[in-house]
Amino acid sequence: MDALPTKLYEIFTAPILDIGGTKFSIATIASLIGVIILAFFVSKLISEIIRRSLLTRLRINRGLQEAVTVFIKYSLITLSSVIILQTAGINLSSLAVIAGVVGIGVGFGLQNIASNFISGLVLLLEQTLKVGDYIEIGELKGTIEKISIRSTILRTDDDVFVIVPNQRFLENNTVNWSYAGHTCRIHIPISVAQDTDLLVLTEALLKVARNEPRVLSSPPPEVWFKGFGKDSIDFDLLVWINEPDANEPIRSSLNFRIAYEIRERRIKVPFPTRELLFNNPEAIRQILNPPALEENAKPPVKLVPSQVISSPLNTTSDVSTRNLRDLLRRTSYFERCTEVELFALIARGYRKHFDIGEVICQENDPSEEFYIILAGAVEVFSEKNNQAIATLGEGDFFGEISLLTGTPRTATVRALAPDTVLFVVERQQLQKLLSEHRELGEQIALKLSERQQVLISLGLLNEEELQRSQYAALSWVRDRLNILFGINLGKTP
Repeated sequence: MDALPTKLYEIFTAPILDIGGTKFSIATIASLIGVIILAFFVSKLISEIIRRSLLTRLRINRGLQEAVTVFIKYSLITLSSVIILQTAGINLSSLAVIAGVVGIGVGFGLQNIASNFISGLVLLLEQTLKVGDYIEIGELKGTIEKISIRSTILRTDDDVFVIVPNQRFLENNTVNWSYAGHTCRIHIPISVAQDTDLLVLTEALLKVARNEPRVLSSPPPEVWFKGFGKDSIDFDLLVWINEPDANEPIRSSLNFRIAYEIRERRIKVPFPTRELLFNNPEAIRQILNPPALEENAKPPVKLVPSQVISSPLNTTSDVSTRNLRDLLRRTSYFERCTEVELFALIARGYRKHFDIGEVICQENDPSEEFYIILAGAVEVFSEKNNQAIATLGEGDFFGEISLLTGTPRTATVRALAPDTVLFVVERQQLQKLLSEHRELGEQIALKLSERQQVLISLGLLNEEELQRSQYAALSWVRDRLNILFGINLGKTP
């Protein structure tokens, strides 16, 4: 019995391999492998400790943290392996021939592994794709959870983890929604009937975009006219978001809102029209109306040869609805606007809701927007004199003089009705509008110059100068608009 352990000991300690003059037994090789495996786990542990204790505190982005961690881990593994082998007495220069042979074998037999390895190094060093980025490659969409040397782990929108070989990212076009920031624009297509009122549709789509809380207000949403279809006119609603990984839920929410709005406004969505041609109506008549056996039989259905039956699936009648265009027409500044100018104005503004008692603008604050009341009522209140000045209702407007003249608010305005809805036009958007439509700027200047008493009371115009020239107010307003909004309105002769 004592001979067996001795025999096993001799087998495990007997030299079986000679590398560079150093002899290795099974026990020596096993101990080397064990030490290298231990070094691998220690290197991984050290790299994770560095990531959690140092890189996280430096507030480095998640992708760079993972890249540095992987680099440290594999550097430690390589360094520790070299030290272990040299300590064991292995001359690494003697392995050059073996490494060359292994390299040829890797090149021919393990091409994919080598390609994925190199691709992984490229991804880690270039940082075009980082951990945490939301990407799209082929039919896959998801967030990068981990980039390793051979593969990348992608978590899809359905919370499914997909292991993607690194080579695919270099060989195929990859959409990185998170590259250079987290803001991106998505397109929501919609087709409507050809007789649709374009202003009503534009207002509906922009209202949908501005009511969706995950859509950014700057850059503002836009509506693009894509073209004429066979039975429709096609549009795109363009919105900006800063949550690329939530683009599908945001699309769904916008589509729900669009469906609700177009039903509320009686906007027709075209459906395909089907045509049925009857080449033998006599036979069909006999099938539909067999010979009557009773006295009270129904009269036969009359069919015309080659009769065409069209069946549009949408027969909703047009119902006149009050829209933003009608309310804008009631505003003196825009009563002479063309349809194109109204379209541009609606595209530049947005609706805003206020509860009863909520302050809309404060006295003496700088003016950055003006308002048109779409529903409800507001109270104009002078805090300086502690008294109410006026009550404004649907179709009235306020704040335009302060905005157009660049003066502070002269009164505080607060909502009187529980659900007061205002149409808001901001200074920046008005500036873009006036630069694109000079005629609209001239109309606003003319209307504003007619309010001479208001301008005099604000101390903006001199009454004596007005008496000397009938064009003094118009000239002053034009000059003021040119300075404030950077537009070039014509001079009064």
